[in-house]
Amino acid sequence: MKKVALIFGISGQDGAFLADLLLKKDYEVHGTSRDAEINIFSSLTEIGIKAKVNLHSATLTDFHSTLQVIEKVNPSEIYNLAGQSSVGLSFDQPVETLESITTATINILEAIRFLGKSIRFYNAGSSESYGNTGELPADEKTPFRPKSPYGVAKAAAFWHVSNYRNSYGLFACSGIMFNHESILRPSRFVTKKICQSAARIALGEISSLKLGDIQIKRDWGWAPEYVEAMWKMLQQENPEDFVIATGKLSSLNEFISCAFSALNLNWEDHVIRDDILYRPSEIKSGFGCPIKANKKLFWEAKTLMPEIANIMTLKEFHKIKNSNFKKP
Repeated sequence: MKKVALIFGISGQDGAFLADLLLKKDYEVHGTSRDAEINIFSSLTEIGIKAKVNLHSATLTDFHSTLQVIEKVNPSEIYNLAGQSSVGLSFDQPVETLESITTATINILEAIRFLGKSIRFYNAGSSESYGNTGELPADEKTPFRPKSPYGVAKAAAFWHVSNYRNSYGLFACSGIMFNHESILRPSRFVTKKICQSAARIALGEISSLKLGDIQIKRDWGWAPEYVEAMWKMLQQENPEDFVIATGKLSSLNEFISCAFSALNLNWEDHVIRDDILYRPSEIKSGFGCPIKANKKLFWEAKTLMPEIANIMTLKEFHKIKNSNFKKP
């Protein structure tokens, strides 16, 4: 019999790539959004799998709605990738961020416990829970010191998963994911903004790009590889939490340089720093130690920041160029 997977947050970058991975592994894949009937699921459409997945409406902040969809689908595996995903927006919408991440996670855990079925649960944790890692990479034992409402919500959700695992014996685990990018990144993310702007500058549509703090340092990986780590975590004999990262630290400045260089542009001729774009609190440096994932999951990041910036920028360039060509 086919394994059945339920992905909360299937409309996002990770949800789409995870659905594609599971389909290739011959899973029956289900996914949710708040209103599946009006959601266009552009990410699923872009990678050509929308017709292959079963889509449902569910509101994760409502326990009855969450329980109802889990009972209907009867999955063997649940992946929670849902919730407000922008760190910057979390400063403007702290309550919505907390509810969509923490309350939603509790509702899924409670539904699994209530149903009493053998369901394996993956929760998308975040490196934002660590705050600044400094010059040493964070591992599974590094304490959380979040610096944003998003990081606080992700940290709380992580501890709820740990508590349900220890208290009720659920197969529940979290992947503490460091930054991972792809061609499906929404434009509100700075990496996509940079790549998109470089492409538009190369095509003569705009002349400059405004950014905030470009000295921040991050650990950037490739999303299609990171969803494989999620799946591997649920195939283990026992549930454990894992840091998923490249272990490599790069500055946003370096990412910008790689993106502009892909189109033979000098970023310094076009990038303008704008104080308005600075956040109230910012992580200066954040990178992870993936040794546990390397050893236990046999997982390793293969695509690193320079290649990621190059792929994303060239994709945006060709997308915008083709779009302009088709205009009347």
